Amino acid sequence: MPRVNLQGSSSIVTGGASGIGEACARQLAEAGSKVVIADLNEEKGSQVASEIGGVFVKCDVTKTEDADAAVAAATELGPLRACVNSAGLGAPGRTINRDNEPLDLDKFSFVIKVNLIGTFNVLSRAAAAMAQTEAMDEDGSRGAIVNLASCAAFDGQIGQASYSASKGGVVGMTLPIARDLSVSGIRVNTVAPGLIDTPIYGEGEHAEAFKAHLGQSVLFPKRLGHGEELAFAVMECITNPYMNAEVIRMDGGIRMPPK
Repeated sequence: MPRVNLQGSSSIVTGGASGIGEACARQLAEAGSKVVIADLNEEKGSQVASEIGGVFVKCDVTKTEDADAAVAAATELGPLRACVNSAGLGAPGRTINRDNEPLDLDKFSFVIKVNLIGTFNVLSRAAAAMAQTEAMDEDGSRGAIVNLASCAAFDGQIGQASYSASKGGVVGMTLPIARDLSVSGIRVNTVAPGLIDTPIYGEGEHAEAFKAHLGQSVLFPKRLGHGEELAFAVMECITNPYMNAEVIRMDGGIRMPPK
C-alpha cells in the first residue's frame, strides 16, 4: 500500500503563518498540495502563502463563517485532503492568585474557545468538504485531519489550567471524532508537542540563553524541538494510510515539572 499522494490536492493549515503551522504548510506544499494558510496575521500569512504557491485566508478559528471561507478557498484549489489545526494560544493564570482571588472566568473561557472549540469548528467543516470528495483508493480514503495539542495536556504546569484543559480536550476528542468520521474515510490524529523553538521566546542573546536553559530539561536531545520536526510527525499522520485515532507526543521525552 503506497503513501497517500497529495499531488493536485488542497489542504488547510490554521495558524499557518508562523511556527509549527508554517512548517506544516511548507511540507504539505512540497508534497504537492495547494495550501490555504488560515491565520489572523495577514502580513506574515500572505507572505508564506506566496512563497509556497498557496492562498491566504484571514481566519478567526472560533467563527464558523471564517472556517467556511477557508474550506471554500481550499475546494477551489483541488479536492480537500488534509486539514492541520495548529492555531492556538495560552494565557497563564493560577486558579486563585496570591491574594486568593479566583481566575477571571472570561480568561479561562477564551483559551478553551480558541484552542478547543476553534479546533472542532474548523475540523468539522473541513470534514464535511472531505466527505464529498471522490475516494482516493480501494479503502475509501478521502482525507486526514491532524490536530495540535501539547504535552501540557498530560503534564500541565502551575498556571496552565486553561491551556491544559483546552489541549486535554483536543486529546480527548481525537478517538470519538475518528470514530465519527470513519464512515466517510477520514482519519483523525493528534500530535502533542513539547518545548518547541518558536518566535514566542523572542530573539537575541538573552533569548538564546533562555532556550538553551529550557532545553536542558529535555531527556534527549537536550534542546528545544524545531517546527520542522513536528511537521515530520504531522506529515506521517497525513500520508500513512493506516495511521488513525492516535495521539503522539513529540517532546524529546520531557515530562514537565510543576513549574
